[in-house]
Amino acid sequence: MALSSFYPVLATSRIAESRDFYTRWFGFEITFEADWYVSLRRPARDAEPAYELALLDPTHPTIPEGYGKPVQGLVLNFEVDDVDAEWHRLVETGGLHPELALRTEDFGQRHFIVSDPSGVLVDVITEVPPTPEFAAFSASPSIRRDSR
Repeated sequence: MALSSFYPVLATSRIAESRDFYTRWFGFEITFEADWYVSLRRPARDAEPAYELALLDPTHPTIPEGYGKPVQGLVLNFEVDDVDAEWHRLVETGGLHPELALRTEDFGQRHFIVSDPSGVLVDVITEVPPTPEFAAFSASPSIRRDSR
């Protein structure tokens, strides 16, 4: 299979609010917009690739019968260079409510979590060296070596 694209589509009854959240806070741009579907794209920058995300009304007839429910239990990971700067921008200055306060995890992440208007968790992460205990679980020899 040749994969030409892959992106999440969030089923939400709060399309406009979610669109505004991702465009305002995470730099996505609208590439298509209808009342039932919004396609978002974060343009490529420097060495960073482009990213896509879409929002879909769960009651739209393209959703198979029995599946037309709003998204639940989803966490989107946004890996960034400086999570402390993003904490300042999004929470301290921007006023977003943290669902999980900024902290460093033994498994190799410094992160915090906010939620979008639909309740999707957005985990903002900077990778840090894991403790030796967690480094042993890594499939990457460089991670195991770096944490000794």
